[in-house]
Amino acid sequence: MIEGPITGGAHGWAFGRSLFDLSERGYVEQEFFLSGEATTYQGVEGTELGRDGCWQVQPSGAMPFKTRLLVYRPADPARFNGKVVVCWNNVTAGYELFHGESPELLDGYAFVGATAQRVGVHGFSENSQGLAAWDPERYGALSIPSDAASYDIFAQVGRAVGPARDRSGVDPLGGLDVQKVIAIGASQSAARLGTYMNAIHPIAPVFDGFMLQIYFGGGAPLVGDRTMSPASRPRRALRGSNLIRELDVPAMIVNSELEAIACYGVRQPDTDRFVTWESAGTTHVSAQAQAVRNQKYAREFGVQPPLSQRMNRISIIPFYDAAVHHLSRWVDGGAAPPSQPLIEFAGPPQEGKRPEVVRDEHGIAVGGARLPQAQVPVATNSSIPVVKDFAGSLRGTNERFGADKLDALYGSEADYLARFRAATEAAIEAGVMLPRELEPAVEEAAQEYRRARE
Repeated sequence: MIEGPITGGAHGWAFGRSLFDLSERGYVEQEFFLSGEATTYQGVEGTELGRDGCWQVQPSGAMPFKTRLLVYRPADPARFNGKVVVCWNNVTAGYELFHGESPELLDGYAFVGATAQRVGVHGFSENSQGLAAWDPERYGALSIPSDAASYDIFAQVGRAVGPARDRSGVDPLGGLDVQKVIAIGASQSAARLGTYMNAIHPIAPVFDGFMLQIYFGGGAPLVGDRTMSPASRPRRALRGSNLIRELDVPAMIVNSELEAIACYGVRQPDTDRFVTWESAGTTHVSAQAQAVRNQKYAREFGVQPPLSQRMNRISIIPFYDAAVHHLSRWVDGGAAPPSQPLIEFAGPPQEGKRPEVVRDEHGIAVGGARLPQAQVPVATNSSIPVVKDFAGSLRGTNERFGADKLDALYGSEADYLARFRAATEAAIEAGVMLPRELEPAVEEAAQEYRRARE
């Protein structure tokens, strides 16, 4: 059952909503509740969730649930491109992280942020920042008993906004003519979506395409809940453990340098249904992404987190947007995203050893998709952490070159920006950036050049 649009509550807004008024971009933002029974799954007896990703599962039971979905959709149906992007909201931090307000997504798509996991609603036990604790008045009736229900909850969200949805009652898409539904998940959510792709999609297809963003190369379990906060979990190097099986719909992995290291041992070749992109010089969380997260955190929780001046400063959002653009065409039967070079490593994967990225004279990864900040650098941006706690391990490094090195490399700011513009045009030609990003990228590059001289 779908209820909504949901309004009210102690705060008066949906948790995690956009920082700006979407109506200024021609979009409607609404929240809905979805309730029902979610099927749980288990492996077929005598099989295992092995490296090949060809996992066999079967229903094991059902659980009642009530969850929420946050919808951004074009106000004018004529602007809708027929695609709904359903995001598996990430709960690693103990509250929900998602990002649906990028330039590409607000250019004709509908976006749905799906609360699929227990922590999203109930939070961690030691300091709950889940929806029910954040606003009991608005979200107190929500319930997800276990992450075992998450896979079917996500599928039910997909059906609720898909082409065959029941429009006789509440329609979260406001009557839009949906043609295709694309599933995305990032980081922890990518692991769960990877399991969904390998285990659930083959027996109960809902989605027309998949994108795993900043994916560490291993699926999540079918049962068991995320119970500890990041600070409580032991730090360990993540390593890929399984492939993504060949599907009947298009699928992409879109990674930064950090996840490319984790996935090195489970890389698989591009096919007519599967493509991997890896971006040199980037990491799991950039300063630009962290700044947006911090603003949302300050709004929701009343505290402004610090922003490290030494964390990686190459935003991966334009890279994501280009990938979404290509995947949208692909699910319509068009050309696959262009294959990209992969990041180079010093030798084949070795058991028990962290793969070593080949780096150039500036300390920047060799190979991979070349965003202009890596191709024409003013700093060493990498996935190598400055601080080696959980958060630091995801934020990488930005080491400014300084005035002397910049002068030796480029001569002047004008010469640098000319080379940066040419590198951005090359990235657009390669398909890893979109034309709309050219001028914003050059504007930011001027700021980064001046910062690097300090």
